[in-house]
Amino acid sequence: MPQDRHSLAGEAAAEVAHEALRALHSEGDERAAPELELDEAEKEYDEVQPDLTAAAFFDVDNTLVQGASIIHFARGLVARDYFTTRDLLGFVFMQLKFRLTGKESSEDAKRGKQRALSFIEGRSTAELRRLGAEIYDELIAGKIWPGTRALAQMHLDAGQQVWLVTATPVELAQTIAERLGLTGALGTVAESKDGVFTGRLVGDLLHGLGKAHAVRALAAREGLNLKRCTAYSDSSNDVPMLSLVGTAVAINPDPELREIARIRGWEVRDYRTARKAARVGVPSALVLGVLAGAATAVITHREQLHAALTRALNAALLRTD
Repeated sequence: MPQDRHSLAGEAAAEVAHEALRALHSEGDERAAPELELDEAEKEYDEVQPDLTAAAFFDVDNTLVQGASIIHFARGLVARDYFTTRDLLGFVFMQLKFRLTGKESSEDAKRGKQRALSFIEGRSTAELRRLGAEIYDELIAGKIWPGTRALAQMHLDAGQQVWLVTATPVELAQTIAERLGLTGALGTVAESKDGVFTGRLVGDLLHGLGKAHAVRALAAREGLNLKRCTAYSDSSNDVPMLSLVGTAVAINPDPELREIARIRGWEVRDYRTARKAARVGVPSALVLGVLAGAATAVITHREQLHAALTRALNAALLRTD
């Protein structure tokens, strides 16, 4: 049953996130520096007291990161010859169809999942983490929405946990969280044995209902009160997660989420400049046309194709964010 896959994906994401946080705390205890002599006032105000029952949950693509993080990651892999520009074009077309129509084709999702899993099968989890860190620094760090980053920091300053919740592979999601100083990440979990990917997922992609399952499962493990928690997203696909918490905020919302937010009285924040979500239908032909132009470039001239693809992809991401 699809519901079972969503639930399994959510449970797996929560378990990985919980274990990563426990490991981080353990490392922190082992590396703790000796305490300095502080007067009573300094001891009282030295650190923000943790708010143990409240947390914030952020979607990643187009909420925190401009564009699709997995596409940025794929671009970095193409530059490292891990797969071809033809492969990347397939990912780009599927992502754009989803962003421009607001609907995900089950066949597209299945094909995309199979391609991604075939890429990582037999590779080490450590390698994916290393590549994720390199590519984040090169291609993703400069695409963080400052407004969303400030919201995350606001929750951190209040002593709350801040989690990313995304369909992106958990290894990449954890890297983004680490680089931004966040608590951790809930992401799609690929099965691994002895540090090597098997080519299968645990459950399914962490998407839609799966995100809500993951947040609920993590809240149970961390002792969070969901009514005191806040969730942020750009997509109507995340309404189950947004509906789960006490405070929901639509960031750069798609048209459907904007309408839902209006009806339910959710706050809306749009950090895009001169690009309204309602203009979804306008750029579709232009964007897909640009990419088609890249696809019909001289395939045998790899450098020319890569340059054309990069220009097209940059234009596409700007028009669909």
